[in-house]
Amino acid sequence: MSESLVMQPDRNLALELARATESAALAAARWMGRGSKESADQAAVDALRTTLHRIEMDGIVVIGEGEKDEAPMLFIGE
Repeated sequence: MSESLVMQPDRNLALELARATESAALAAARWMGRGSKESADQAAVDALRTTLHRIEMDGIVVIGEGEKDEAPMLFIGE
């Protein structure tokens, strides 16, 4: 584990992950009522990935839907 992760006692990873989920929901909400589920999915995934990449952590997706229906989702192992 990197030193910067260890030296942040006030850090709240759960809150950072909740913000990532929130960013995905807000991005998808912009597509509500437009009849384009794929665009909403893509906007949500793009926002989620962007936010997750800004969080200083090492993580692996363990539940993803990308393989299931070729949707623009997160893939297991990503």
